[in-house]
Amino acid sequence: MRIAIIGAGFAGLSCAEELVLAGHQAVLLDKGRGPGGRMSTRRITTVCGEASFDHGAPYFTARDRTFRQAVAAWERRGLVQPWPIGGLEAWVGVPSMNAVVKDMASRQDVRWNTFAQGLVREGGLWSVATDTGLHGPFEAVMVATPAEQAAPLLSLHDLEMARAASLAKSKPVWSGAFVFADPLQTPLGLFRDRGIIALGVANRIKPHRASAECWVVHADSQWSTDHLERPAPEIAAALLDAFFQALELPRVAPVEAVTHRWRYAFPPESSLKSLWNPTLGLGACGDWLLGPRAECAWLSGRSLARAVLSRSFASVSSRPAS
Repeated sequence: MRIAIIGAGFAGLSCAEELVLAGHQAVLLDKGRGPGGRMSTRRITTVCGEASFDHGAPYFTARDRTFRQAVAAWERRGLVQPWPIGGLEAWVGVPSMNAVVKDMASRQDVRWNTFAQGLVREGGLWSVATDTGLHGPFEAVMVATPAEQAAPLLSLHDLEMARAASLAKSKPVWSGAFVFADPLQTPLGLFRDRGIIALGVANRIKPHRASAECWVVHADSQWSTDHLERPAPEIAAALLDAFFQALELPRVAPVEAVTHRWRYAFPPESSLKSLWNPTLGLGACGDWLLGPRAECAWLSGRSLARAVLSRSFASVSSRPAS
């Protein structure tokens, strides 16, 4: 079966791996320039040289037994390492957070820079309308995007799926990355919940990172919501002030400041796991169907693939996949 998967993040890639392993053909369409998403690493050139930082998820957890088995395999291949500083269940990609998704994507048919705008179903087959043209035909389509992006794609074909997506309202996060010419005079490498800063991390304290003094800070969700549409330079200035207040240090001008607005950073908890309509050949997966963690996205993609392979859901309407 030829299957389109919209979104090549952790959920979409996890789903694709299971389907391809079972002998199906998966084509992933992603609007991004390359693998990463919220598990991404950004590189910039500064007056002090090149700097890199994990500006999305600073680490990921491994709590589920099946996911822990996958993480153990990644560790054996040198793609991840435990990171006790982040917590007992914390892991980081090496040499960057996107190491795992980059490796997963390298073994799949991923079409980057391809923005899915709609789904077309004719004669029992699917096509995906994108900004680069029509892709298809496919016998099934899996939507592996944030809920807010999934809802309009699903709405013309499965109202129950679209309703589930529309109800999964995510909380945003503004993040900032600051590169300094000299090390800051603080013993801290990580701190949490100080003022408007939910998390601050010195990238150099992670394994296999460069020694450059680069810090990543995440604002809390409420502040991010209240200031969601403010210009990036204003956000950078506010986060920098809050950062030095949190460390109780005099402000030092960074040699580079970068901000990123994660509109769909934290979806709500859910027990749906994934959604699959076998009559239409339409499915949905993502962390919004399970919980706001990278682990949940991986588990949701795997859940959807297992539902497709089992073909055990015979209802005309969509159902949660077990």
